[in-house]
Amino acid sequence: QVQVVESGGGLVQAGGSLRLSCTVSGLTFARTPIGWFRQAPGREREGVSCINSDGFNTYYRDSVKGRFTVSRDNAKNTLYLQLNSLKPEDTAMYYCAVPNYCVNYEIAPPTAFNWGQGTQVTVSS
Repeated sequence: QVQVVESGGGLVQAGGSLRLSCTVSGLTFARTPIGWFRQAPGREREGVSCINSDGFNTYYRDSVKGRFTVSRDNAKNTLYLQLNSLKPEDTAMYYCAVPNYCVNYEIAPPTAFNWGQGTQVTVSS
């Protein structure tokens, strides 16, 4: 069974930075596209970013382009998300998951996935 453990969230002021990590087990990580999703209170979960197994093809939602950077370390089975220039609207629980697909213009959420507990990002104004 696929398991993910997210970490790295916290409370930061607007303009600050965080680096999220997600350690994955139960699959061949190096061959698997993987991505980040987030859910703010009262809102649906949304795709934030994803990266293909080759590490070169990525997707970012418009609101985070130029501020967030996704990367992966296949030797460590770990996915990262560098969050810079954070805004209060970035406040959410962040999750990693294997998307149904990841292309440079879209990420499709998984149909069924053993979601982790997520890591909370809170940005104060």
